[in-house]
Amino acid sequence: MAKVLGVGGVFFKAQDPDALGGWYARWLKAPVRRAEGASFNPADMPRASFVVWAPFTSTTAYFEPSTQPFMINFVVDDLDGALAQVRSGGATVIGEIEQHDYGRFGWFLDPEGNKVELWQPPVASHA
Repeated sequence: MAKVLGVGGVFFKAQDPDALGGWYARWLKAPVRRAEGASFNPADMPRASFVVWAPFTSTTAYFEPSTQPFMINFVVDDLDGALAQVRSGGATVIGEIEQHDYGRFGWFLDPEGNKVELWQPPVASHA
């Protein structure tokens, strides 16, 4: 039987795809190429990171204050720096940074009102 091997992409509608892609390229250094979007190589991800696919209930408040039915999570190498950068780019940083055994998290609303979660995984031990 065929099986899913991983997440192959995140696709969504934007009011101005070029402008939104340019914003992510400028403020989070995402490797955005106009028509193709951004490609991320799993080998470039921190050792302790992983990809999550998780359906939420239709009544979840986790994506608020965005009204979109989705939320994107990006792995970052410097959560504090990334939040400062997006704030400088006009994003609304929301909530407080959370610390967990599996890393640190922060959130913002991008220029089109999408809620984005930033995750800085813990440093992996090389033991």
